[in-house]
Amino acid sequence: MSADTAQRPVLVVDFGAQYAQLIARRVREAGVFSELVPHSITRAEVEAKDPVAMILSGGPSSVYAEGAPTFDTTIFDLGIPTLGICYGFQVMAQALGGEVANTGLREYGATDATLVGDGGVLLGGQPAAQNVWMSHGDQVRKAPEGFQVLASTAATPVAAFGNAESCLYGVQWHPEVKHSDFGQRVIENFLHKAAGLPSDWNSGNVIDEQVARIREQVGSARVISALSGGVDSAVSTALVHRAVGDQLTAVFVDHGLLRKGEREQVEKDYVESTGVRLITVDAADTFLGHLKGVTDPEQKRKIIGREFIRAFEKVQRELVDEAKAEGEPIRFLVQGTLYPDVVESGGGAGTANIKSHHNVGGLPEDLDFELIEPLRTLFKDEVRAIGRELGIPEAIVGRQPFPGPGLGIRIIGEVTRERLEILREADAIAREELTKAGLDGDIWQCPVVLLADVRSVGVQGDGRTYGHPIVLRPVSSEDAMTADWTRLPYDVLSKISNRITNEVSEVNRVVLDVTSKPPGTIEWE
Repeated sequence: MSADTAQRPVLVVDFGAQYAQLIARRVREAGVFSELVPHSITRAEVEAKDPVAMILSGGPSSVYAEGAPTFDTTIFDLGIPTLGICYGFQVMAQALGGEVANTGLREYGATDATLVGDGGVLLGGQPAAQNVWMSHGDQVRKAPEGFQVLASTAATPVAAFGNAESCLYGVQWHPEVKHSDFGQRVIENFLHKAAGLPSDWNSGNVIDEQVARIREQVGSARVISALSGGVDSAVSTALVHRAVGDQLTAVFVDHGLLRKGEREQVEKDYVESTGVRLITVDAADTFLGHLKGVTDPEQKRKIIGREFIRAFEKVQRELVDEAKAEGEPIRFLVQGTLYPDVVESGGGAGTANIKSHHNVGGLPEDLDFELIEPLRTLFKDEVRAIGRELGIPEAIVGRQPFPGPGLGIRIIGEVTRERLEILREADAIAREELTKAGLDGDIWQCPVVLLADVRSVGVQGDGRTYGHPIVLRPVSSEDAMTADWTRLPYDVLSKISNRITNEVSEVNRVVLDVTSKPPGTIEWE
């Protein structure tokens, strides 16, 4: 979904803002496709992408500071409808002849803004007084010539401006955050009323576009996919299968560290719903053999990653030989890369051959395949929507993020079959009760951790016990970069605790982790 498709993007220009990805999400929530680009983008690169609009993000710098993010201001001459936010608002004001100054008056957090006149097309139809979310030290003191002041605050005389003729607008506050009462309305007014863009971007046209693109890319060649059972690999595999059918073979490695019922769910429910040809590699004995006696978490991760590579390589060689015999080579590998992965790795121009792989456990560098990444422009919630459109079971589409090393890093201590069974049962109970309570949409994930090297005294059945503690780690997050512990209802916590201590042998205590990230990580290991 780049400039060569029917869906031209709204470019979100990132000036180092913590909310840049959030702006891109808000644009998509308004039914318009968006793409995040760095502030260093050139005029020629913008022209090549042929955007329908641009949004300039905020950022932590002052426009006057040495080394502050710069922008090719000749891009404003292209006539692209543009909205500036915070730092982007000040970049626009300064470039177009306005005045930006540090007056010593700063605004952080909730701020009262007042519309000037009717607020123009950008703020029209909103209350004259509203609460907005500010985070700035500099102010636009004077709007560029030809621009109408649309809003002000006690400290900022020009808190929003606009030029309807050139379709250039800006706000000092952050409309992308929920703390700004009418923030989404501002973004929608810019997109639909000012720029005249329709609200027609959705999961259905993503599927149609990607199916056509994949068919053109693959031709008659064969494709393989490493299926983990998680959302990303499940949806990317199903999307490619929709495009090329039996030319695709999915490989599922059962390393013995899966959650309860996960293998059966993939082999039965997923295959039945998609028709994907699946090869399952039963490697539990191998993985557990290499993990025997290992307690260091980093060593566990390396062992699991290494053995995954070996298991995948073995099947890959067999499939390549089979394909050669049939005259159709395997040329492509499906990768479940999402847009946050691309952004976090520096914007990701992409590469034809695989060099490294973080989505399916770290594939070897010499797997010389071309990549198919049908989800690389999408966020997780968009991927879930596409999965539902493709008919993937909700139990898979709605699944919480799960680490590649599986339960191996949720056992603090040595990984054994007995300990895995204890943790599987406890994890299954926690997930079942959260689903029953309708809380799956309120939490990002809830790791269940077994403190295998810790025992505590308990009383069960009028007798003394000496069992393991289980830790519940429910967290809420938008992107997993930061997280806070989820305030689950006490009755739900009580039910989970009672069931685990009654139904899972060797467990006599359940504790709740109430640490945010930072300082703690989401997973314990």
